[in-house]
Amino acid sequence: MRKTIITALVIFCFAISIQTYQAKAAESLIITTATTGGTYYPVGVAIGTLISIKLARQHKITATAINSAGSGENVQMLKNKEAHLAILQSLFGLNAYQGEGPYKGNAVKEFRSVSMLWENVEHFSLLQKHVKTGTISDLTGLNKKFSIGKRGSGTEGSGRTILKALGIDPEKEMILEYLAYNPSAQAMMDGRIVGANTPAGPPVAAVTQLYAQLGEKRVQVLDITDAQLQLIRKSYPIWNRFVVKAGTYPGQKEDIQTISQPNFLAVRPDISEETVYLITKTIYENLPFLVSIHKATKAMSLQRATSGLPVPLHPGAARYYKEAGLKIPKAIQPID
Repeated sequence: MRKTIITALVIFCFAISIQTYQAKAAESLIITTATTGGTYYPVGVAIGTLISIKLARQHKITATAINSAGSGENVQMLKNKEAHLAILQSLFGLNAYQGEGPYKGNAVKEFRSVSMLWENVEHFSLLQKHVKTGTISDLTGLNKKFSIGKRGSGTEGSGRTILKALGIDPEKEMILEYLAYNPSAQAMMDGRIVGANTPAGPPVAAVTQLYAQLGEKRVQVLDITDAQLQLIRKSYPIWNRFVVKAGTYPGQKEDIQTISQPNFLAVRPDISEETVYLITKTIYENLPFLVSIHKATKAMSLQRATSGLPVPLHPGAARYYKEAGLKIPKAIQPID
């Protein structure tokens, strides 16, 4: 009897130790996104849901998305170890990692790339009567009111960066207005401004409104030539060619030759290679699930997974891409 009791106690203690080990081995990851009204948050929720569904039972990995103030706060949360993963705008991530722009002299290195998510497509709209070449060079010497986006926004940041790379000084060559997307479109339709910068995934509602109300004969989204793209990429290699197909906007008869930069999934470098490998693998083996939750993820594909990434890949993500047969660009090879 005593031997039976001792045996039972040993088995019980062994079971408890196994459960304790499993509890310690479990990973509950936090994905920081942006405000609940934008795209970052629902995409983060979709990724967190997918990770939890696919990895919880066998690998004890779950993920929860939380809202934040956006890329700036997300970088800080990764640095402070308040989040494990984050969605970031590529330009913001590049500036933080290289210590440029708002991070001048204060580089943040505590994050790595996992994957491109979806793209912010540049839409530089201009009233047709001010169009000369049909390219972004028409903003040179414009000397008219132009909306570059709300102050401190990613829209303003990307607009200024592109113009600067092309030798266009927005402070000297246009009269800047700081309007959100829909107010920008309304101001153009009212004739209060002549153009606006509205980067987002097409179709952009504000640009749709412009084409619907003014028509292609009165408004145009400016092209960015191959030569102009190369100038931009020389300093900021995060931008790539993007063609907005004819018919995307009402009455749009010609393709728009523009460019885009990705929003991307970032992760702390101290997260294990195995965990990031499993997350990357799960995302790319279940893209239809993500698309069913949020249409922005339609832009994702394995072939474009590393396009425009601004910082080195996490070794776990790189491991999956190599297994999948992708060639990883030298600029984003893992450094850990």
